[in-house]
Amino acid sequence: MPGMVNFARMNGLGNKILVVDMRGREDRVTPAAAIALAGSAETHFDQIMAIHDPRAEGTDAFIDILNNDGTGSGACGNGTRCVVQALAAETGRKRFLFQTVAGLLQAVKHEDGTISVDMGAPVFDWQRIPLSEDFADTSRIELQIGPIDAPVLHSPSVLSMGNPHAVFFVDRDPMTFDLARIGPMLEHHPMFPQKANITLAQVTGATTMTTRTWERGAGLTLACGSAACAAAVSGARTGRTARKVTITVASSPNRQALTIDWRETDGHVIMTGAAEWEWAGHLDPETGAFTREPLASGAAAS
Repeated sequence: MPGMVNFARMNGLGNKILVVDMRGREDRVTPAAAIALAGSAETHFDQIMAIHDPRAEGTDAFIDILNNDGTGSGACGNGTRCVVQALAAETGRKRFLFQTVAGLLQAVKHEDGTISVDMGAPVFDWQRIPLSEDFADTSRIELQIGPIDAPVLHSPSVLSMGNPHAVFFVDRDPMTFDLARIGPMLEHHPMFPQKANITLAQVTGATTMTTRTWERGAGLTLACGSAACAAAVSGARTGRTARKVTITVASSPNRQALTIDWRETDGHVIMTGAAEWEWAGHLDPETGAFTREPLASGAAAS
């Protein structure tokens, strides 16, 4: 059909991703198209990863990231792994350098099939996260939900991993909290002028934790890679864990895990995990109209 582009439905630990091939075009996936695609049971997604021609010398592609409410996002770790999986299947290459609105992302596919993404260095400055109030120490800020004398959640660590995150440490399984009710209140809290991803993190050992996330612009999600990175950094930053941890994502299918390494050498956060191809088709980036077709496994583009 005129105007149609190739896309693949993929997932990273259950995080529903649409990888859309926009190379060779000047337009972009519109917010209206994103909302329409999110409204279909077949194409409902957490993030769209739209692959555009490179804009910076030395990069392989510019990635435009959209949430399912049509808003933009600066980072999506699980989605980036899906892009790598798709492009590696297409090209046979193993290493990539992508540009997003949040900066450059390096990624590599390993021989065992897992994919590592360099998510860059976390940002702790309150103005750059951003927050609406001045906090000299953002490892623990004054914010709580519930009664003053018995809050349900309190004192989150806040930071940016290309998008704003608030990590609340909890003493029981994150799945036991009503995050569907609490998440929207915290996402839109006045403390976060650009909204925030809300993560509940249970530390289960010096190198292990379990997380669940309410994602900014997407809502309850089965997994969120940048949130796992934020939780790992916050755990190490507050002395709860080591700098390299295995994070079990409580809401992902079979509680799948990511390995997160907050490197001491350069302060960058390296996320390693899997990505899975589901099916492929064609879509109209202006309207979101789509057709589903059988294509070679792993191919986002012909």
